[in-house]
Amino acid sequence: MTAGGDRRGPPARRLAVALVALGAAGCATPGPGLEVFSTSAAACYDRSDQPQTAVVDSHLHVRPFGGPPVPFDEVMGYLRDTGVRFVNIYGIGQMLPVDSPCTYYLDCVGTPVVPTLKNDFANAASVLANPPVGVHVTLAMTFPDLSRPESVVAGMELLDTEFPGMFRWMGEVNLVKQALFGNGHEPVPPATIAEWAPFMAVLRERDIPIAIHSDLGSDDEPTRYLPLMQEVLDRYPDNRIVWMHMGLSLELKTLPAAEHIRLLSSMLDRHPNLMLDITWRIIDDNYFSKAENQPLYVDFLNEYSERILPGTDFLASSNKDFDVYRGELQVTSRILRFVDDEAFRNIGLGANYFRLLGLEYEAPAVCVSPPYDTGR
Repeated sequence: MTAGGDRRGPPARRLAVALVALGAAGCATPGPGLEVFSTSAAACYDRSDQPQTAVVDSHLHVRPFGGPPVPFDEVMGYLRDTGVRFVNIYGIGQMLPVDSPCTYYLDCVGTPVVPTLKNDFANAASVLANPPVGVHVTLAMTFPDLSRPESVVAGMELLDTEFPGMFRWMGEVNLVKQALFGNGHEPVPPATIAEWAPFMAVLRERDIPIAIHSDLGSDDEPTRYLPLMQEVLDRYPDNRIVWMHMGLSLELKTLPAAEHIRLLSSMLDRHPNLMLDITWRIIDDNYFSKAENQPLYVDFLNEYSERILPGTDFLASSNKDFDVYRGELQVTSRILRFVDDEAFRNIGLGANYFRLLGLEYEAPAVCVSPPYDTGR
């Protein structure tokens, strides 16, 4: 981080060295602190000296599907120690039964996974009991069962009563998630989407985004479920909607990149309130990291850089630790090494996230962009 317009001068190097030294002494954490994102801060971000991982994790599950979670304070420490300064705290809206031995639904196929308010209550209580230091938290409502829309407003009112003003996001909620088909989940029918109107109206009134998991399809039928997302976007054009994982999933690993990008570009062009998140490592593993795909996705992210959110989709189950989180952040941020400075600022440095949530923070300008992968 350098002051003013200095693009490569000694102050940048001195600060980078100081950060490393202080970090080694246990007095500082990687990357800039929250104060750098103040709207009054006159600074710029040097991509050759600073990490190129995202400072925003817009998609972090601090509660697992089943079993004990990683302690909340420990997860917040993961963020501080990796330079993540802004986070959306998700629960898991769909939980395994309390007597289930599983922490992950795919290990218990046949066991129903049912939406619940439990995790939202637990998350709010954790934030109140242990307010995170050095991390800005946004709480997400993950309880809604989109197939039972009549229950959603009542759930929102209950959260309002117990935790007034604390929830500023809705999601991750499932429109269609093929991975859960073995646990009782079914795609939400188009007729039911029409019944979302009451809770979608509340979200509009409160200016709250809704983040939707909606699979495009499978390798056999790549766009089978696309009409469901199109129905949502056509019916609720004034809601701010985030499409999780760019519509991709483990069931869809062979969609040609050019076809995927054409589809997303068309939808973004037609729906100005639509955003995408690039969370979950399956996107990098199966799409971004392939040599023939990477230039196409870099061009796409540069062109639509104001419509993209970063994040890990980390799930804080008891079998995960700091190394797993750090690895997920590195993988899900890897594509950001190659985007242009404007896209890096919008996506990696949080400009889109701040704008979407109306936060009083500002992403710093980028002072230097390396012409190659620095390996950071």
